[in-house]
Amino acid sequence: MTGRELHQLILEKWGRSYDLKLRRLQGKIFVQVMWKYLEQVSFPLSPEEYAAHLEEIAEYLRALGGTETVRSYILNTRERPRLGKAVSIPIELGARASEWFV
Repeated sequence: MTGRELHQLILEKWGRSYDLKLRRLQGKIFVQVMWKYLEQVSFPLSPEEYAAHLEEIAEYLRALGGTETVRSYILNTRERPRLGKAVSIPIELGARASEWFV
């Protein structure tokens, strides 16, 4: 999955270019679909910066082996990002978890 494919997936699901964050919480990694989106006047990134940011997230997802998990979760969830509430997607690392936590 590339950053462009990730953007298209988000846009088709929710109709907006939502921001994504990678978070480590309680020994797990989550992709969080945040409530801010590119089309907002107050969004802090330019379209070019947003595209580069999504490409970075996509690179991490490929390295973590989580692209299919994220794709499936987004396609099947009924949740949607809203003010103060992100959609959190857990990434299962399995036996490789020790590689990512120091």
